[in-house]
Amino acid sequence: MGKIMAPRLALGAAAACCLVLLSSSVGTAAAAGRTGRITVYWGQTASEGSLRKACESNLYSTVILSFLTRFGGGRYKLDLTGHPWGAVGPDVKYCQSKNILVLLAIGGGFGDYSLASKADAKAVADHIWDVYLGGRSKRTRPFGDAVLDGVDFDIEHGGSKHYDDLARYLKDYSNTGKKKVWVTAAPQCPFPDRMLGQALRTGLFDRVHVQFYNNPACSYRAGNEAAFTRAWRTWTRSLPRSSVYLGLPAAPRAAGSGYVPPATLVAKVLPIVRRSRNYGGVMLWSRYWDLQTGYSKVIKHAV
Repeated sequence: MGKIMAPRLALGAAAACCLVLLSSSVGTAAAAGRTGRITVYWGQTASEGSLRKACESNLYSTVILSFLTRFGGGRYKLDLTGHPWGAVGPDVKYCQSKNILVLLAIGGGFGDYSLASKADAKAVADHIWDVYLGGRSKRTRPFGDAVLDGVDFDIEHGGSKHYDDLARYLKDYSNTGKKKVWVTAAPQCPFPDRMLGQALRTGLFDRVHVQFYNNPACSYRAGNEAAFTRAWRTWTRSLPRSSVYLGLPAAPRAAGSGYVPPATLVAKVLPIVRRSRNYGGVMLWSRYWDLQTGYSKVIKHAV
């Protein structure tokens, strides 16, 4: 994903989450064809409103804060454009009180990040644990005592090495903290993802939000239904223990390509993806664009 500087295109797109053993309730819902779950990215423009407002809408089951744009080599930068950090912590707690997961996205389309070694991956995991999750940091926690639910990997450049190590280290914290650490990812729809392919093969990711946009070869459009269907089935079959989400832009201008009108999504696309037992729902880029179009309101009944 990238910064939102309307009316410019939101280039780069993030997404996709990571592998988990599905609970019986999730499996049953998916098998029935609907989950009602919509994940949305938030945090790149003040025009999208507060995190609390996003959760008050009752449209989303997960909100992903975007982004930790710099990490690796002992350097870190959190970029929530237009949003004061002090207001985010209480809003995180509000969202969680409504059983909405709040994750931190790392990477993005415009960040400066990479992992140089296994030790570097461990240092990044420790930083995220101490500053955003359940650890106790001597450094300032930007969201105060609010504890996020996990981490979303939106890795779009900077190399593909050691993200499997990072996922392992983050997952290890599930055994030491008071609550589960969710690990998710946002790969591009060409399979395997060139940045996250190795990491996803670990089987550690709870959810995978596959970006079916900015990738004409596998995005849904008239005349490309067969290629889209093959790509979707490849992803779901390769991640049998993960909940796989269909990643889409919430407006035509939210991505360079891959926008699917809501009526088309409901009538033609969702009937395809809902056949997969590990179908999880829909991911949208982003809250800003969703506010402009009302996309999630139109599709939620069919998701």
